[in-house]
Amino acid sequence: MTGPTKPINPRGTKYDRVEFPVFEFPVVGKARYNYTTGEALGRFLAGLKEGKILGTYCNKCGRVFVPPRMYCSYCFREVDGWVEARDEGVVNTAVMSYISATRARLERPVAVGVIKLDVPGYQFDDHFFPGLMHYICGASEDDVKSMKIFGARVKARWKPPEQRTGSITDIECFEVARP
Repeated sequence: MTGPTKPINPRGTKYDRVEFPVFEFPVVGKARYNYTTGEALGRFLAGLKEGKILGTYCNKCGRVFVPPRMYCSYCFREVDGWVEARDEGVVNTAVMSYISATRARLERPVAVGVIKLDVPGYQFDDHFFPGLMHYICGASEDDVKSMKIFGARVKARWKPPEQRTGSITDIECFEVARP
């Protein structure tokens, strides 16, 4: 094995290929487990099944949390209530990914980004906002590389109601709204 190499250009040029050791761990049996979502995540997932994006808000600092939290991590107090975010917003950041959600290599890359959601009655800056990381449909590799996708309006494309399970994948992706 040779030592790691430095990038030719630290501003985004690909690294040279480096051989890294491979570690294998034998798997013994299968683990079965249950995961309890709790009040905030459980209500959020139930909302997705109904075609709604739910969040919580804190009156003291004015923050809205999507996905929701039960306590404001800025004011150290319980949140004041629930709010419904619109299923549309603006792309805050995006990347092209060659790796699927199951860590399998993809033939063609997919656009993934953070969506700054619209919440009626609330205004947000670019540093703290309610948002989701999700697939972006209709964004080309060039749109992402050139950063044209940043600031683009998007709208959620939902699965049909009978196919929804109460999962983040009930939103298939956020589609770019082309003018």
